[in-house]
Amino acid sequence: IRRIIEAERPTDGILGEEHGAVRTDAEYVWVLDPIDGTRAFINGLPVFGTLIALTRHGAPILGVIDMPALGDRWTGACGHPTRFASAGNGAGQAHVRACATLAAARLCATTPDMFNRDDRPRFTRMTQAVRDTRYGTDCIAYGLLASGHTDLVVEAGMQPYDYLAQVPIIEGA
Repeated sequence: IRRIIEAERPTDGILGEEHGAVRTDAEYVWVLDPIDGTRAFINGLPVFGTLIALTRHGAPILGVIDMPALGDRWTGACGHPTRFASAGNGAGQAHVRACATLAAARLCATTPDMFNRDDRPRFTRMTQAVRDTRYGTDCIAYGLLASGHTDLVVEAGMQPYDYLAQVPIIEGA
């Protein structure tokens, strides 16, 4: 991914979980997480993915969640509807689910272990207030949110490469 960006967009910056950062003061900066859900990947679970964001002046304007093992991909661009494509189910527009109450909400989180001592009680109260909580979802949780299968994703300790791709995807859904 980096080689392609360097060749095609040599003045753009790149910030990645792997291989560090270059030109992060550029107008356009690509934010990359080549394997979001490394533990899932290592354990053979198909919920790992690739996250790609493009920011302009620090604001996310383009996002991709690609789930290679599942053949699913969500793409979002500022001011446009989010698109979902699936190897098995075609393509179309993604929509969040209408959910009027917290008690009816479905929540996803990668792991409760990501919450520190201060945040853990608040997270526990949240899980007790919702209809259902699922763990181990990594970046696919945000795609499921955009497609209306879950209502909340609650995480902690995230870096820009962990969440910037999801911003235009969720906003467009």
